Amino acid sequence: MRITRPSLRVTAAVVATVGLTAIAAAAASPAGARPSPNSTARLAVAVQTLDQTVAFPGTAWGVDPASNQVVVTVDHTVTGSRLAAVRAAVQRLGSTAALQTTNGTFHLDVSGGDAIYGSTYRCSLGFNVVSGSTHYFLTAGHCGNVEPTWWTSSSHSTLLGDTVDSQFPGTDYALVQYDPSYTNYPGTVGSQEITHAADATVGETVTRRGSTTGVHSGTVSALGVTVHYDSGETVNGLIQTNVCAEGGDSGGPLYDGNAAVGLTSGGSGDCTQGGTTFFQPVTAALSAYNVQVY
Repeated sequence: MRITRPSLRVTAAVVATVGLTAIAAAAASPAGARPSPNSTARLAVAVQTLDQTVAFPGTAWGVDPASNQVVVTVDHTVTGSRLAAVRAAVQRLGSTAALQTTNGTFHLDVSGGDAIYGSTYRCSLGFNVVSGSTHYFLTAGHCGNVEPTWWTSSSHSTLLGDTVDSQFPGTDYALVQYDPSYTNYPGTVGSQEITHAADATVGETVTRRGSTTGVHSGTVSALGVTVHYDSGETVNGLIQTNVCAEGGDSGGPLYDGNAAVGLTSGGSGDCTQGGTTFFQPVTAALSAYNVQVY
């Protein structure tokens, strides 16, 4: 895992795939629409074929429910023989698959969205959460893995608290318990009040806030995405979006109005040219830690 300073940014490329359960849901035809020749089973076989033949760093695939195709995306690192292999694989799948490109390289992107500083790295606070009378906040697991203690600034003048658990790879979330000396933990993302958590849906408009790039919005394009990093880590069950993010945004909140949806994990591109970003569903973290947003 390669990390740059001062923001937590792992420049590993990734391969993303959508699980069969997600494929079945995403491929469902809208009410009244003419059935597509691309059945759920055919789409699942296409994904399995891509998994087995062209799972290169810098590639991703998932089902687009609008076209009922497996959309294969390659970043700018996929060139030469690997790009030729991807093109050939997509061509062999015929109308079942389509190929597109994205800016940048898939990598981990390192009130909610405010900057949090470790001894060396910076990430973003996700959501404030509570269990009984004890207050915590959520952030990315790959942030919690490398920093045991967090402050509000790089000068370490105000202590936030300690990482009490961190889960990465496999999942990508961490829990930080507020120090008793810190008592300002509103249930908001910036000025947006958060009242509950919800699972994402394909096509949903969502907003992300992070300490590097601020507030950006976009739509959910796939669910149940598995990401394989070239340094060996795999994260499962992620939300794929076209919302941009950059290094230091890791752990920041994804939300829809007053509903908490996800935690920023990684992706490609930047907020100048755009890109693809993956998010850890927040409901999984809340369930794992038995905490609640408020």
